[in-house]
Amino acid sequence: MADVIVGHDRDQHADPAAAEAADAERTLLITGIGELVTNDATLDATVPIGRSDAGGAVGVLWNAAVLIEGERIAWVGSVQRAPDGADAVVDAGGAAVIPGFVDSHTHLVFGGDRSAEFTARMSGHRYEAGGIRSTVAATRAAGEEVLRTRLHRLVDELRDQGTTTFEVKSGYGLDAATEAISVRLAREVTPEVTFLGAHVVPPEFEGRADEYVDLVCGEMLDACAPHARWIDAFCETGAFTVEQSRRVLEAGSMRGLMPRVHGNQLGAGGGVALAVELSAASVDHCTFLSDADVAALAGSETVATLLPGVEFSTKQPYPDARRLLDAGVTVALASDCNPGSSFTSSMPLMVALAVREMGMTTGEAVWAATAGGARALRRDDIGVIAPGRRADLVVLRGPSHAYLAYRPGVPLIERMWMGGVEHC
Repeated sequence: MADVIVGHDRDQHADPAAAEAADAERTLLITGIGELVTNDATLDATVPIGRSDAGGAVGVLWNAAVLIEGERIAWVGSVQRAPDGADAVVDAGGAAVIPGFVDSHTHLVFGGDRSAEFTARMSGHRYEAGGIRSTVAATRAAGEEVLRTRLHRLVDELRDQGTTTFEVKSGYGLDAATEAISVRLAREVTPEVTFLGAHVVPPEFEGRADEYVDLVCGEMLDACAPHARWIDAFCETGAFTVEQSRRVLEAGSMRGLMPRVHGNQLGAGGGVALAVELSAASVDHCTFLSDADVAALAGSETVATLLPGVEFSTKQPYPDARRLLDAGVTVALASDCNPGSSFTSSMPLMVALAVREMGMTTGEAVWAATAGGARALRRDDIGVIAPGRRADLVVLRGPSHAYLAYRPGVPLIERMWMGGVEHC
């Protein structure tokens, strides 16, 4: 892939404010794009490559170019119509370009290791929610700098795999002090921070779940709300009931946090219905769904976020994405990167698993891992390559988005820009 630099580099001795203003206006043309996945079927000459969901458009341009101005996309079209005069030009050499991945469900702040638990599962032991408690003990024992160092390593890891936007949950402290540290550290790396005090009931509250919910809705929420955008609850057998989850989510909403829900992972239950009732941005897992659950999701703006890394790691059945898509449900894919049930940060792997195991086309899976994730975060500035959107995009080592499923396990990220700045 060749770079052609046009114009002049800024004066290193210039006024910093003036230099920053110049950067905001700096233009970059990425040309020679063999296949450009836009997720925007309204662009001139965009050709559909698959249906994604109700309201989601999967589209592609061939022989395309993208003009970036500052942190935004200024123009998208065929290479023959590419504007002249960009400050810099990058030739993609016929490679495919997609929006940066949007990972809307991760747990990146934790201590300890659960590889022994994984080994036991591979030997036939069943996955249960209570395994979270071992990570809680390790997280409480870890110092803040240990947690910060691991967090930054995982962020670097997911960036290297093409993720430009990601959410981070707390949930491995389960006391006011450690939860507050968790959300504060998460806020250092992303604005998409979720307070998940209602992950499981910690050992010191064994048999007193309602008292623990009082703590989550009171002192813990007070400590965490200033650093968070979202509130979540694990509405599941072995974690929290529907009524307990509702208390937590409503308390968070009163503090200005928007609701998300872990639900229907280990069996049928009320997580999906609760998420739809409270207009949650997403309900995550959705492995076991009734017809009523699917209908409720289809009639709502709540996104069904599927986490195939969990099924890969726990040997549970994969969610039926085809069933959801055919019903008109908005579907997202996310990694659920966590030490217990899905210790991977690879969104390309999520795409491959969704195609191989969950009935999605390659176009649908890429849409779900980009634009779908954006919807799960209620963001309209990312997940789409179109004028006015953030310039978050990825150049693949291959001529087609299909390579993400066609070549699983292979490093496929050639280059990446986040807000118009190249990630190195």
